[in-house]
Amino acid sequence: MTNELHPVPTRTLGVVGAGGIGSTVCADFVLHGFKVVLVDLSEERLGEARESLAEAVRFGPMLRPALPRVPEEDALAAVEFTTDPERLRDCEFVVENVSEIWEVKRDLYQELDRILPAGVGIGVNTSSIPIGRLAALTSRPSLVIGIHFMNPAYLKDAVEIMRGAETSDECLDYVHDLLADLGKEGIVVGDFPGFVSNRISHLFFNEASRVVEEHGVEPAVVDAVFKKCFGHRMGPLETADLIGLDTVALTLDHLLESYGDEKFVCSDLMRDLVKSGRLGRKTGGGFYSYPARQQH
Repeated sequence: MTNELHPVPTRTLGVVGAGGIGSTVCADFVLHGFKVVLVDLSEERLGEARESLAEAVRFGPMLRPALPRVPEEDALAAVEFTTDPERLRDCEFVVENVSEIWEVKRDLYQELDRILPAGVGIGVNTSSIPIGRLAALTSRPSLVIGIHFMNPAYLKDAVEIMRGAETSDECLDYVHDLLADLGKEGIVVGDFPGFVSNRISHLFFNEASRVVEEHGVEPAVVDAVFKKCFGHRMGPLETADLIGLDTVALTLDHLLESYGDEKFVCSDLMRDLVKSGRLGRKTGGGFYSYPARQQH
């Protein structure tokens, strides 16, 4: 078995996990001319991803003019929506976007290592789990690399790259080239829990939640301060709703376990919202309520 990346002429990429971020990663690839095998356990989620892709194709180029314009029927034809991970065998590279639950990722990486031919790399789109920990589950640690796409992926100009201790120069170069094909810059950071973006941003979300919880400030007021005074496009609570409050809470739990610092203890308000099923946009309500058309 070799650990060399071999791009194939069809330029087919795999995306595992068709949720909020995975569906936008799929859309980003399709808008830039790639074929995609999109895998999820849920047929319902695959159907939602199909709707998300159609929406991205229609509205993405209006929001980010640099995006190519692709007919909706061509975009949908470029994606194989499947519940069968064996269909990833013909992909040149796979991006994983499943839940931040260690047991879920552990089982998936062992399965991917069995399915994928030698030379096929794995991009880890994780919020907090170290790349080296996942790479150690595989026979190809030099081809495992963190690629932290932000949501929605097709509207972002940059991606955080987490290079594991064993990630090869070739794998890093491949990812830089792939991101360049998407019109993005890759910003390389170290491999530590939470990385740069989430170690900082999730404290931001958590403190915003505490302000609402402890002082009764309306979420819209908290967000307005950061949008109008600091020029943020979205406030911290709007962003947490977009990411998914369950994902934010899980990430805070990982950071707390990793660093043992109580500043990462999830706020009671956020924990209560998660327990009640108010996970953000994907469920129609979190800190805010959303019409059905805004949920995905």
